[in-house]
Amino acid sequence: MGQLVEWPEVVTEGKDVEECRAMLEDALQEMIRAYRQQNKEIPTGRALLEQIPVEV
Repeated sequence: MGQLVEWPEVVTEGKDVEECRAMLEDALQEMIRAYRQQNKEIPTGRALLEQIPVEV
């Protein structure tokens, strides 16, 4: 499961980390397009936060 920090309402999941990252990248591009169409300020941020589950 992944979430965009700048847009917390964007949550997605994939079968593995790579697929989830790709889906988040796609969601990010869609959010940028939507914000530009609405003349909203695009949040800035350059942090990548990851939580990886650990099986015990």
